[in-house]
Amino acid sequence: MSAANHLLNVFRDRQVIAMEGHESLVTSVAFSPGGSQVASGSWDNTVRIWNADTGKEIREPLRGHTDWVRSVSFSPDGKRLASASHDRTVRLWDMETGQRIGQPLEGHTDVVQNVAFSPDGNRIVSGSRDETLRLWDGQTGQAIGEPLRGHSAYVNSVAFSPDGKHIASGSSDHTIRLWDAETGKPVGDPLRGHDHYVLSVAYSPDGARIVSGSDDKTVRIWDTQARQTVLGPLEGHESMVYSVVFSPDGQYIVSGSDDGTIRIWDAQTGHTVAGPWQAHGGLYGVYSVAFSPDGKRIVSGGDDRMVKIWEAEIY
Repeated sequence: MSAANHLLNVFRDRQVIAMEGHESLVTSVAFSPGGSQVASGSWDNTVRIWNADTGKEIREPLRGHTDWVRSVSFSPDGKRLASASHDRTVRLWDMETGQRIGQPLEGHTDVVQNVAFSPDGNRIVSGSRDETLRLWDGQTGQAIGEPLRGHSAYVNSVAFSPDGKHIASGSSDHTIRLWDAETGKPVGDPLRGHDHYVLSVAYSPDGARIVSGSDDKTVRIWDTQARQTVLGPLEGHESMVYSVVFSPDGQYIVSGSDDGTIRIWDAQTGHTVAGPWQAHGGLYGVYSVAFSPDGKRIVSGGDDRMVKIWEAEIY
């Protein structure tokens, strides 16, 4: 049996945990830095925290947002969680107590689509349907500087580079932009290639590449220095690609799609090495995927209201 087929069988046969509790679709999932917890955000306006080994909820749902939760992100030390919402705010949560930290982070004038911590935890970046990114102090929640302007449509996804010096953003204007994380200034021209909305962006662990998923049903890999596509478009999904992320070792990419499937791609060749498999029942879109810090598991959130963890190790 080939490694690719073996991996495919692992994913089909070795779903580890299915977590049920949300009352609407799950839009965002994330492993804690230590890998012991999973956070999920949902259109039921709540954030839930799960034990990644047992699938049990660790505490009552985190309530405070007044509309759909679009994105969740752990701080690098795992002590805080940021959540972004249709209510136009970002909230911070204490992971030891489950309590809200301070007041909502207000400033965006439309839905906040995505949120991410910097690698040192000192900053937070958010992207919004108001076509801007905003930077926030990761400790106090205070706004830093003026909004980052340049996109001409929704900002759907944001990510800090591993060294914290740059930010990548994906937009409904079909482009990816890079920003200086210190000054907030654009870095070079937009990255162009997708034929439709860019829904997800993520850096490789070494910061040399960016992966993007799009409404054009494809995945692309970009060189951050050459500022061009180096792999792709990677085709196979039959509908929009909602979520993409590199494995911690940079060897693989996982993607989740509205076609109800998850795929694993070789990050060097662009070949599909696992999938597609029907992660959430086939009829339900996969809105978010994430690798565990050790790369041995994948968590997914879907339209079926479920959070699922899969074995991801090649044996």
